[in-house]
Amino acid sequence: MDSAEVEFLAEKEMVTIIPNFSLDKIYLIGGDLGPFNPGLPVEVPLWLAMNLKQRQKCRVIPPEWMDVEKLEEIRDQERKEETFTPMPSPYYMELTKLLLNHASDNIPKADEIRTLIKDMWDTRIAKLRVSADSFVKQQEAHAKLDNLTLMEINTTGAFLTEALNHMYKLRTNLHPAESAQSQDF
Repeated sequence: MDSAEVEFLAEKEMVTIIPNFSLDKIYLIGGDLGPFNPGLPVEVPLWLAMNLKQRQKCRVIPPEWMDVEKLEEIRDQERKEETFTPMPSPYYMELTKLLLNHASDNIPKADEIRTLIKDMWDTRIAKLRVSADSFVKQQEAHAKLDNLTLMEINTTGAFLTEALNHMYKLRTNLHPAESAQSQDF
């Protein structure tokens, strides 16, 4: 799975908008949306919110967790803990990127939020690299990946898979030689 596919999945997350148009309930395969009344909040998938925002048909309300103070707490907690802490959303990175790219005028302190999310991402990826390095050095057979998001796993998945394949090849090349020597004696 690549980052575009993860972003596609994130676009299904629900966000709140305040429409500036009227429309009865719409019936989609993924569920019913609306009704849309000017000035009244309604929950819609992110893909629809971005589409309506681009057409200047709504104002996007940022998720509750997309607040400078809350993100600072989450970032500080992530830095303190050795393990991965739960993120406010399984798609925190993708949601932030998409909302800031398409609706930054609706998000207070957008630049600070962008920086905080980047700090959290960098901290988590650094932890992931250290964990992967330790995993490979200790020649572990499995790992517990609690509280990682799909994008974070996707980022290091290819590297880790390739490293494990190389380790497997090295181990299988060493073992036949050892067994051949033991048969000679």
